[in-house]
Amino acid sequence: MDRTAQRALRLTGRTVAYDPSSTVSPLQVRAAAVLEAGWTGTSTVPSRSLYPHQWSWDSAFIAIGLRHVSPLRAQTELDTLLAAQWADGRIPHIVFNPSVPLDAYFPSPDFWRSSTAGRTAGAPRTVQTSGIVQPPVHALAVWLVHLADPGLSRARGFLARMYPRLAAWHRYLLHRRDLGGGGLVSVVHPWEQGMDNSPCWDRPLSRVTPAPARSFRRADLDHGSPEDRPTDLDYGRYVRLASDYRDRGYADGTGEFAVEDPAFNALLIASEYALARIAHELGAASTARQARAERLTAALVERLWEPAAGMFLCRDVRAGEPIPERGVSGLIPLLLPSLPRDLTATLVRTMCGPHFGLGGTTRLVPSYDLLGEAFDPHRYWRGPAWINTNWLLEGGLRLHGERGRADALRKGILHTAGASDFAEYVDPYTAQACGTTGFGWTAALTLDLLHDRPAGDRNGVTAIKGGDRG
Repeated sequence: MDRTAQRALRLTGRTVAYDPSSTVSPLQVRAAAVLEAGWTGTSTVPSRSLYPHQWSWDSAFIAIGLRHVSPLRAQTELDTLLAAQWADGRIPHIVFNPSVPLDAYFPSPDFWRSSTAGRTAGAPRTVQTSGIVQPPVHALAVWLVHLADPGLSRARGFLARMYPRLAAWHRYLLHRRDLGGGGLVSVVHPWEQGMDNSPCWDRPLSRVTPAPARSFRRADLDHGSPEDRPTDLDYGRYVRLASDYRDRGYADGTGEFAVEDPAFNALLIASEYALARIAHELGAASTARQARAERLTAALVERLWEPAAGMFLCRDVRAGEPIPERGVSGLIPLLLPSLPRDLTATLVRTMCGPHFGLGGTTRLVPSYDLLGEAFDPHRYWRGPAWINTNWLLEGGLRLHGERGRADALRKGILHTAGASDFAEYVDPYTAQACGTTGFGWTAALTLDLLHDRPAGDRNGVTAIKGGDRG
């Protein structure tokens, strides 16, 4: 292995999870170099230019890939994020780097005012954060990072340190965010779900009066084409929702926007399974968490499954009705081990059918219905394919015995990641790079796929069901 490969794959100087004597592919070296370039000393930025702070679910995905290169750095990534947790249990979606200029990203710390507006909710005083959250991938990430080097994890007390924080995070979601009263978690802002600009939000967002365009400056347009980004009207609504939430002291339950989302809840369920594994490793009772994951799966099916659509749909809690848009979020529950078999078969058919085209018209699953009126192959979450959602679906296919389709999707992800220079997202038909390149989770999940596949059916999703991997 040459010096360039050693630098990219050693990062902190610890022995890498790969066998150093083995052949390291150029794609591995390139992916590791992206993570090295984004490292700040305590965490990894998704993109130096476009996203110069620490993002919550980005860091979870980054840690999942980083564990193959440096388990110590992967632990540090999650330690840094959870150190910014609020006293009410929420993990904020952004942890701001104070050395970054305020005008480098909007909304900036002076917009969120976390230490003052969030005082009642227990926002930390020593670090500035946003006041909203992102999908709860964290327990799954913690468990997988532990499995990468159990000896190091035990020596550093990693799981013992993470478990109470993760338990508080899930408690916040389950107790404070069951706004529909049916046992599922609601998001109170499109940014919380992670798929910010999905057409699934158009109907509930239409009730929101946008903030005046002169009241904010969009830093994202300095680094990306306006045709690829949310419109000014949508962005004005995002700003209004966030400022209203802030002005209520980040209290939950009274805002105009409340949506039960399939992917957000499926990731919470997957993380409940992971928390059960963590509890068992620590010698604590785990059966209650297993049972909770199964109850949440039943609630997900009862409230969000739509047989006519062949998939899960979002539910507008304020309107009390499903949102009739097919987004990739409605396929993500495929990653759940206790999902009924007939539903998993239907999800696979929908994924491979005309609405998403996997294996036919598309090589990766798009973020939105190919036949939908709002489909746009380049605009943020309104059609482009993303590596993180496809990574989750690859694991779901593998979990439920669809090995051939999983292998094909894995191959498509790896080819696209390399050919697009680890793009933030891509055109689902042509794989043309969109957004920024050198994107953190694209590189990290590329490393994860390169490390685990195709020998056997072990992956991040099956690790929560059984059969630990190292």
